[in-house]
Amino acid sequence: MIKARGLTKRFGDVVAVNDLSFDVEPGRVTGFLGPNGSGKTTTMSMIMGLDRPTSGSVTIFDQHYRDLRWPLREVGGLLEARAIHPGRSARSHLWSLAQYNDIAKSRVDEVLEIVGLSAVSRKRVGKFSLGMGQRLGIAAALLGDPAVVLLDEPVNGLDPEGIRWMRTLCKSLAGEGRTVFISSHMMAEMALTADQLVVIGQGRLIAEMPVADFVARSSTQSFRVRVASSESFPDAVQKAGGTALVEVDGTMTISGMDAQAIGDLALSLGVAVYELTALASLEDAFMELTGGSVEFGAAR
Repeated sequence: MIKARGLTKRFGDVVAVNDLSFDVEPGRVTGFLGPNGSGKTTTMSMIMGLDRPTSGSVTIFDQHYRDLRWPLREVGGLLEARAIHPGRSARSHLWSLAQYNDIAKSRVDEVLEIVGLSAVSRKRVGKFSLGMGQRLGIAAALLGDPAVVLLDEPVNGLDPEGIRWMRTLCKSLAGEGRTVFISSHMMAEMALTADQLVVIGQGRLIAEMPVADFVARSSTQSFRVRVASSESFPDAVQKAGGTALVEVDGTMTISGMDAQAIGDLALSLGVAVYELTALASLEDAFMELTGGSVEFGAAR
């Protein structure tokens, strides 16, 4: 488990992280979201002991990273995938890390197989593509079979198959009871991968909640609904305080009501519901709730 309490980091007059408190619990994937310049990477660097907080603290299972006896066997981190000597092979890079952390050589082959690099394990890293370098960084994070895994933008450079593999891997690690903390700018992928969110803007906490609850906070939330008999349902929706737009095929777009209210209304009318799909996306909610925290915005 990761605990941040009052975490603050200043670089001169710039406050990169401002009184930030949150928890990352085992057994689920926690997504870390925020606009560019919001302090995500700085926060992850402080968790990994690469930056010292100006004030506050962050611990991993109630210990500071610097106090862990075997860091790589307890916390696996990917902050910069290409921070590897280009003349080394993937195997030699991982083996050097393993020796420093008293990890069996057999584990090197295991993680190379996990990330799909066994066939190129003796190839120099400088010849790797961006996606291959990303996979090697993930292999290094998994090398010590850690209980805590932190990944900063892990799908950068991965192709569609790689992105799906990364999603499955994160869910599998969380399913084993590990603490999984990942940052990403890919909202659609985060919606499929994460169970919980920590959202920050300008170094401050904006939200800490399940993905579904965060999406539900969007004022643009609406639902695509298909019921057995739609003739009287729009009027019932309007009387309940919502709005129903009926499409040519009989489906409705309902706004002003949440999913439970729509379901309860259908039940009270004895109408079968064939579809109830949320139309608001994680991206919609993120853009709406972080709009005032964007440091670098393009002209529209």
